[in-house]
Amino acid sequence: MPTYDYKCKDCGFEFEEFQSIVSDPLTVCPRCQGRINRVIAGGAGLIFKGSGFYLTDYKNTNTSTSTDKTAEKKASTPANTGKNTESSK
Repeated sequence: MPTYDYKCKDCGFEFEEFQSIVSDPLTVCPRCQGRINRVIAGGAGLIFKGSGFYLTDYKNTNTSTSTDKTAEKKASTPANTGKNTESSK
């Protein structure tokens, strides 16, 4: 169940309440019986715990650029010497 934050309009009392998602929001302050509003919280964020959650785990190991790959491909291809490689019959 989610935790909702509330703040009283009259006395300023802030509190949290565990409620179902389908439950109606609270309307009465537990301290002064005044009017309250549900406060929109920022959330907890994403937390990784345990081993194995490191920046390098998902890092691309091939850091060469596309121009490096093009130059490498040209260097590995046999050069055309201009001679006819077909055997004559």
